[in-house]
Amino acid sequence: MTNQKLSKRWKLKAAPDKKITDHLFEVLNVSPILCDLLNQRGIKTYDEAKYFFRPDLKDLHDPFLMKDMDLAVERILLAIQNNERILIYGDYDVDGTTAVSLVFSFLEKRHKNIGYYIPDRYKEGYGISEIGISFAAEQGYTLIIALDCGIKAHARAIQAKQLGLDLIVCDHHLPGDTLPEAYALLDPKRSDCNYPFKELCGCGIGFKLAQAIIQKTQGDIQELYEYLDLAVISIAADIVPIIDENRILAFHGLIELNKRKRPGISAILDIAGLTKTLEINDVVFGISPRINAAGRIKSGNEAVQLILSKESDLAVQYAKQIDEHNKERRLLDASITEHALELLAEKNQISEKLTTVLYHADWHKGVVGIVASRLIETYYKPTIVMTETEGKLTGSARSVKDFDVYQAIDACSDLLDQYGGHMYAAGLTMDKKNFEAFSQKFEEIVSASLPEENRIPQIDIDLLIDLTTINLGFLKLLMQFAPFGPGNMSPVFRTNRMRSKYAPRIVGKNHLKLSLISETGVAFDAIAFGQSDKLKETEPGSYFDICYNLEQNIWNGNTTIQLNIKDIAACS
Repeated sequence: MTNQKLSKRWKLKAAPDKKITDHLFEVLNVSPILCDLLNQRGIKTYDEAKYFFRPDLKDLHDPFLMKDMDLAVERILLAIQNNERILIYGDYDVDGTTAVSLVFSFLEKRHKNIGYYIPDRYKEGYGISEIGISFAAEQGYTLIIALDCGIKAHARAIQAKQLGLDLIVCDHHLPGDTLPEAYALLDPKRSDCNYPFKELCGCGIGFKLAQAIIQKTQGDIQELYEYLDLAVISIAADIVPIIDENRILAFHGLIELNKRKRPGISAILDIAGLTKTLEINDVVFGISPRINAAGRIKSGNEAVQLILSKESDLAVQYAKQIDEHNKERRLLDASITEHALELLAEKNQISEKLTTVLYHADWHKGVVGIVASRLIETYYKPTIVMTETEGKLTGSARSVKDFDVYQAIDACSDLLDQYGGHMYAAGLTMDKKNFEAFSQKFEEIVSASLPEENRIPQIDIDLLIDLTTINLGFLKLLMQFAPFGPGNMSPVFRTNRMRSKYAPRIVGKNHLKLSLISETGVAFDAIAFGQSDKLKETEPGSYFDICYNLEQNIWNGNTTIQLNIKDIAACS
């Protein structure tokens, strides 16, 4: 069984309210299709459309609406006034390292008695560690600002207090039933927090902290905007919804990122061959994996060193080092995925179970999350992949659309030492002897709660359209819906009864290059990545339905429209 053979379910979204679409058409004077798309995104008026198409930094929420922000700012300013040692602590992934880089560089301009700390993935694990708190005390720090972690760090908060350290937690993960005894806890997901937007990433919380300090000290807000490039990298990598405040940060973050002011990020872009104007996908596939590779293979400290580097020569050196880690990560990813697929085949559990839970003592801890994602691409089941570290099983979980894997893991908490995460991604640690019991209980929980329709990959289709309305002017306006991401995905269209104008051909390893013509005689070139198995059903003379994104194809200075096909189905 391969990824290409997985059947997919096409689901057309509910038809938008015609009255709202007609009103948008009247006030905006753009294609009815674009008005339908806006309508589907909850945009009903001219002002809402203006807010959507022209995100304004002036519309960022007041940071002091966040619970404990006043306490955090007062404590930081007191530490600066008293020349206390401040430690900026953050997770080893993209969100954590960008957050540390942002807050450290922002505070360093105001206070020189400052340092940063990224825990070792292998020795300390995720979150605030006992080693990290001890390090802070030994080095004479009196204030720790923890970013992208800490909302469940009860024991570490107690440890910090006992050692005379004040702890400010800046997190975006879901809290437990009780909160740690920290000096201040910034997390919009706190039940007692009235902050209007709940979906900031960890770096976003750090950005809001910096914004609050500028407001409190009556500083120049323009200074804050130089950190927008870090915010968009984090937003893209952490797969948070690109709506509301995240849309504003991502929109302006891409503008800042394209200025290439930061030597470290510029060096990474050069190594990745990203010389064009950057979009969200370039961040997701070009920048994020390399920054992540530092913490996966060696140390997240290297990612922070890269981001903070001010000299181009040193930045290039760090970027090359991190790129080598990424190459190693890719090799490990490929070999472990292959091994995992072999184990699944041997166990003959592919069709029987609704979950995939695997472990092998020799697998690299830094890539098990990526491997879990690869297995979902093949078998589409909530998946947990683990390895053995110091006598414990530790690993990562990934989920399928609309299924909360974190809640499923939480239901098995009696068998776990530690766990945390999001709806679609989580980490966990358990005693080796609990593996079989956990696997069985996790399967039972998922079987009882995963709806039948969620067991098949689903393609959400925005609109059924005729291609006669599509032209470069339409595409130009459609591209203004960007930046795309969760909550504002690139629109997917469906068109029925297409046929091939010329014989389709396979390009690359398994991609399909097509020249298509609709029933109304409109012709477009198309690419269907990873769908070489559809060669026969797209031969000239056959009719088929397609769902696709529209994209711009630039070649030799000429711009054309290309259909990026997500799936092909024979006409019923």
